[in-house]
Amino acid sequence: MLNNCTEKERFIFRKIAGAARSLGVDCYVVGGFVRDKLLGRETSDIDIVCVGDGVALAGETSRQFKPAPKVSVFKNFGTAHFHYQGLDIEFVGARKESYQYHSRKPEVSAGTLQDDQNRRDFTINTLAVSLNQEDYGGLIDPFNGRMDMENELIKTPLDPAQTFSDDPLRMMRAIRFASQLQFSIDNSTWQGIKDHVERIRIISQERITDELNKILLSRKPSVGLGLLYDCGLLHLIFPQMVDLAGAEYKDGIGHKDNFYHTLQVVDNVARQSDDLWLRWAAVLHDIGKPATKKFEEGHGWTFHGHEVIGGRMVPRIFTMLRLPQDHKMRFVRKMVELHLRPISLTKENITDSAIRRLLFDTGDDIDALMTLCKADITSKNKQKVKRYLENFEMVQQRLREVEEKDRLRNWQPPITGEMIMEIFGIAPCKKVGDIKNAIKDAILDGKIENNYDAAYDFMIEKAGELDLVPVK
Repeated sequence: MLNNCTEKERFIFRKIAGAARSLGVDCYVVGGFVRDKLLGRETSDIDIVCVGDGVALAGETSRQFKPAPKVSVFKNFGTAHFHYQGLDIEFVGARKESYQYHSRKPEVSAGTLQDDQNRRDFTINTLAVSLNQEDYGGLIDPFNGRMDMENELIKTPLDPAQTFSDDPLRMMRAIRFASQLQFSIDNSTWQGIKDHVERIRIISQERITDELNKILLSRKPSVGLGLLYDCGLLHLIFPQMVDLAGAEYKDGIGHKDNFYHTLQVVDNVARQSDDLWLRWAAVLHDIGKPATKKFEEGHGWTFHGHEVIGGRMVPRIFTMLRLPQDHKMRFVRKMVELHLRPISLTKENITDSAIRRLLFDTGDDIDALMTLCKADITSKNKQKVKRYLENFEMVQQRLREVEEKDRLRNWQPPITGEMIMEIFGIAPCKKVGDIKNAIKDAILDGKIENNYDAAYDFMIEKAGELDLVPVK
């Protein structure tokens, strides 16, 4: 494994080894760093386990560098870490753990390297590399994690029932690793997850959502989301998404399965963008469909207004999942509410007014919205997809033309409400809003140009209709 490391990493390991010798303790590189180096993945987190005092080893290692990096100590966890040239190096003493059934917080005591490997979640994370003089660089692999890595398999080192009962978050982690690494889950491990899904209820929402976000950020999120659905976890942690599943038939007419359609949309977005919140928008873009589903005689299944209902659901879902209640949530809601707009523009003769209003409503998020809308094309009919994409290209060209001409992205009105109140000597009232909206609509509809003089003249005309005259 050390052969896969950079010269800087090997230099750090020599420093750690020297510090461990001076303290008379054995130490090892363990877990995710070893796994990722063997897989050829980028990583900047190094975990060091010593059979002894991990905090003392962190301090002694830090003193090997000039200048010595600052060591942060977390006494409650018995860990310490420091940053060095872009790497985060964490030290902990080898330990063994025992769990109470009602809690995922273990009782911890000092242990051996074997105890430490036994407590780990999956065989691919049990690998350790010695930094000790007698076997420096040697791989210690008691659970055949290297073979499981080669076989692209997620497997628990101990009985899955014990692993998942002790810490149910490991069920989420198994699925997250399968999604990130594109690995399969071992049959007995998979059965263990299905047998213990109810145990997820003792895990905090923040930790569950952190794993959900990591699944969404994987190269192909549908792998993890599909596994969450298949094992039953999704039904407990995100029932609104499960409600999308299934296709109903009436009079021989069915609709597509909106759950699997959503998975495909998320994957399509993932191929174009690393933005977590755009991926959340893909997850939620059709979330209002179950509430709006109707069968109309002679027409078939409809989901009228699902984008409006879905938009209203976004804040509640973000609250439930402990996702941020800020501009990120507002972005996702905007994407959900607007995701049909560009599609509707492809079905009509596009007016400049319609383009202006789309630019006005989306602002700087227009490119993200177009990415989502393109991703929403999941038809198996290649000709239909080709026609939709050609129409989208036409819409994007019109967007570029109108934006270049009218500069409406993140548009600010030439005349503000404060200016209206000052010009007419009035306090805040409905007439101020009416005039502001009339100016906005006139500009968006192309009745007047987007500048102060045109807006001022239009304002005077509109104010006259409301019996208002300038005070100066």
